[in-house]
Amino acid sequence: MKIYVSALLALMGSSGVHAQKHQANDSRPNIILIMVDDLGYSDIGAYGSEIQTPNLDQLAAEGIRFREFYNNSICAPTRASLITGQYPHKAGVGYFNVNLGLPAYQGYLNKESLTFGEVLRNAGYSTLLSGKWHVGNDSLAWPNQRGFDRFYGFINGASNYFDIGKYGQAPPVELVENNKRIHLPPDKYLTDEIADHAITFLDEQSKTSKPFFLYLAFNAPHWPLQAHEADISKYKGRYNIGWDSLRKERIKRQIEFGITDPKQSVAGRDSEVAPWENVPYDEKQLWQTKMEIYAAMVDRVDQNIGKLREKLKALRKDQNTLIIFISDNGAQGGYSGASPRRPQRNSGPAGTAGSYVYQDQPWAYVSNTPHASYKNNMHEGGISAPFIAWFPKQIKANRIVKGTGHLIDLAPTFYELAKAAYPATNAGVNTNPLPGKSLVPALTGKTEQVERAEPICWERAGNRAVRKGKWKIVSSYPSYAWELYDLEKDRGETSNLAASRTDIVNELSADYFRWAEKTGVVDYEKIKPATPVGAPVQRPNRQAALGL
Repeated sequence: MKIYVSALLALMGSSGVHAQKHQANDSRPNIILIMVDDLGYSDIGAYGSEIQTPNLDQLAAEGIRFREFYNNSICAPTRASLITGQYPHKAGVGYFNVNLGLPAYQGYLNKESLTFGEVLRNAGYSTLLSGKWHVGNDSLAWPNQRGFDRFYGFINGASNYFDIGKYGQAPPVELVENNKRIHLPPDKYLTDEIADHAITFLDEQSKTSKPFFLYLAFNAPHWPLQAHEADISKYKGRYNIGWDSLRKERIKRQIEFGITDPKQSVAGRDSEVAPWENVPYDEKQLWQTKMEIYAAMVDRVDQNIGKLREKLKALRKDQNTLIIFISDNGAQGGYSGASPRRPQRNSGPAGTAGSYVYQDQPWAYVSNTPHASYKNNMHEGGISAPFIAWFPKQIKANRIVKGTGHLIDLAPTFYELAKAAYPATNAGVNTNPLPGKSLVPALTGKTEQVERAEPICWERAGNRAVRKGKWKIVSSYPSYAWELYDLEKDRGETSNLAASRTDIVNELSADYFRWAEKTGVVDYEKIKPATPVGAPVQRPNRQAALGL
């Protein structure tokens, strides 16, 4: 026994020395993944916006942009895919963070789907998360229990940005820091606090010799629209031109940048969005205010990304850090549930604590330019995100490529760069294989898009889609009829070819049902909750649309 213990202690000692030596010479890249919430495809400058985002624009100018990068159209399923590299049903979040009684719909991440926190920590990385979680409310499924060394943020799907403001008071902003429940200080703004804690984490982590992985999950610009007065003032009067003219401006810039191909169609006018010239004067004033606040929220995110980059430079880690920026879904249009959303009672003016106005469909129609539809829908406006990747050592500057990536591709990308093994088993559990493909060839210029043998598939609350090559089929609940689009010519999804190309519809439909069976998808009618979350779009009521 003495010999055994001595040998064991010697082995442990030598392993520790070996690990320290390995860490001291560790040249693997640091990784920062930035996700924003409910930001439309065109809502940053590098994708055509008038909103001031100089830090993101610089990352784009010095890095790569994808024209086609896909999410899962709504918060929790997107985050399930992002964090695990799995389709959301396979990870246990096929519907939302609510339990519908089946493994694919349990509402939190299952043990078979490892998080990038778990895999990268096992590979010797510090794993840090600041911001929104939204893939498991029970404390057993919180970030620190799923592979993250440090966590600051909120667990559920939405939050106020202020506790107490100059004009009104909101319910306390409930946060968690490393498994301890806390509240947002009354003089703080949540977007700033999320970034500041990420920066603090980097300061602390710099005392180690490990590379780091930081997942920075802003909740902005998700409603309620609340922002600093100074940021709002920057946009006063900018939106008096209205949504029709603003959308034309964005399309023009997208074509100039090369984000939108002028040979492709753009989505037609949303029939439920009134022409700006027909909106009464007094209503225009509120509409303008709402977009000013929304722009201010995006602006503040960019300011904080600038602060983060300055910290990287100060730590001399910027040249060996990959930064990726994406959004969790398209901007939110329409209304959820059986009737239009009724905002909570406002206790302060729009933009302040206690204000619950939201962007709404007419401006979301601009945010998702040039695509059709909105969050929770599988048309391009619901599932298309801006994608920027910046990595001085491996990514050439100012490249715009087709891309055609998906959330499931990020985990394999990180693991390749980190030289991290994805295990077949973990703690006695057989893990789900990763369905995605590494983005490294596309990022480094070896290919113009992700090369994959299998199509990309979607299902959420009865909304379905398949993307295979240039073809896409899509259906919107409660209809089961497939629409078919040739996205090389018609990314605006203006010409439904289903009737004339039944051969393609049948092929992609068969792909969908094979995927659905393998992934655990169940017909939505069989599991539909009594009170749906993020239900299909309903026709809006004008007064509710204005937040009145």
